[in-house]
Amino acid sequence: MGLAEKRVAKAFEANEFESILKDIKNIVGKDITVNVDWKTLSTDGMSHLYNKAWPSVYFEPLTNALKSICQDDMGKDALNDELETIIIKNEAGNSSANTWASFENKTLTLDHKPTTNVHYVAERTKSLQTLLENNL
Repeated sequence: MGLAEKRVAKAFEANEFESILKDIKNIVGKDITVNVDWKTLSTDGMSHLYNKAWPSVYFEPLTNALKSICQDDMGKDALNDELETIIIKNEAGNSSANTWASFENKTLTLDHKPTTNVHYVAERTKSLQTLLENNL
């Protein structure tokens, strides 16, 4: 990760990420630990895409799925009982909505290439929602 990537990642973390964390807390009704591996999300030469790609790849599908699950008390209670931590990273080279998420031991892991298939928000949302609903 070069200087350009470090700067954009730092700015996103400082300016956008705090708002995303507040949205997640408001949706689920409690604080959930969200760990982002910014280094693995920072692909060399792609910093110009981060501000559009990261929300579309990771955060919009996440908040959309959480909103759907937490639309009633039953879903919100189930999620609050079973979800403690969210990990966001790019380690496995996933680019498919069908393989980007896993849920084990109260931890949701989102692992996807940060600038690939950016426009597949609905597919990632549906896959994530299904995964969570099947495990709650």
